[in-house]
Amino acid sequence: MVISGDIMQGARIDAWIIAAVIAGFCPASAHSQDYPSRPIRIISAEPGGSGDRLTRMVVPGLTSRLGQQVIVDNRGGASGIIAVETVVKAPADGYTLLSYGSIWILPLLRDDLSYDVLKDLAPITLKATSPNVLVVHPSLPVKSVKDLIALSKARSGEISYGTGGMGSSSHLTAELFKSMAGIRITGVPYKGFGQALTALVGGEVQMAFGSAGSAAPLVKSGRLRALAVTSAKPTPLAPDLPTIAATLPGYESVYMLGVFAPARTPPAVINRLNQEIIRVLQTAEIKERFFNAGVDVVGSTPQELRSAMESEMAKLGKVIRDAGIRLN
Repeated sequence: MVISGDIMQGARIDAWIIAAVIAGFCPASAHSQDYPSRPIRIISAEPGGSGDRLTRMVVPGLTSRLGQQVIVDNRGGASGIIAVETVVKAPADGYTLLSYGSIWILPLLRDDLSYDVLKDLAPITLKATSPNVLVVHPSLPVKSVKDLIALSKARSGEISYGTGGMGSSSHLTAELFKSMAGIRITGVPYKGFGQALTALVGGEVQMAFGSAGSAAPLVKSGRLRALAVTSAKPTPLAPDLPTIAATLPGYESVYMLGVFAPARTPPAVINRLNQEIIRVLQTAEIKERFFNAGVDVVGSTPQELRSAMESEMAKLGKVIRDAGIRLN
């Protein structure tokens, strides 16, 4: 059987057209096969903050595993709004990522945001969590969470707690405690949690919820008394402390550091990033460095991070509405 040159030429053209059409309908597959092919930018908080430090700890290992330079781009200010907007507006190709803590809380406090964290961001992994520690001034006659709740009910509204400002982690952690314990305590906002701790040590306020790292030296020196941690389960970060949940079942309030990409980033790219970030997090060096920084390594699936976000938004959303907390 003989096939003429014209027929063969036509067949080649048809095959080329079919291949082009298939490639056009499968851009994600084609893109993910050679990902990454250029440097990756991770948008982070202002330099020197805990979230930025933790992000930079992971960068060398991630650069090595991906075979491309990973660059940290600090976009602090406006409580993370600038950082989130930068990533939301970026191409959904896996080359602009976001590493930020608890960004899903701000939409509960403001009505003027241009993005929806659940619709405009694709979760990659929950990188780490850090509990707060409930600390009190030594003059307060309590030795446990149960004692504190009883005293707060007996002195309704008289006991004050310091926070790092309206809507801050230390503020919302305390408001959740108030709500679940059914007590009245008075919040005193400061310009930062460092000032709140100073005020607590000086006796201006009687209690506060601070990070394990910031509170530990003051507890060790006897200037503050630690009662419990805010994580759902006991943590190696504060091995001698019980959980608040042991007294108030269901109580949990932790700082969560997540990694995200723009929505519509190809699933294959999300999965690659998830796997490589988790591999870096599970190294002994990173586990030790995170522990020394006062955080627990997690490394979750994308869906687990989304579920954690939705749970936090439902829980704290009710607390924020009931307390009438607004930032705008």
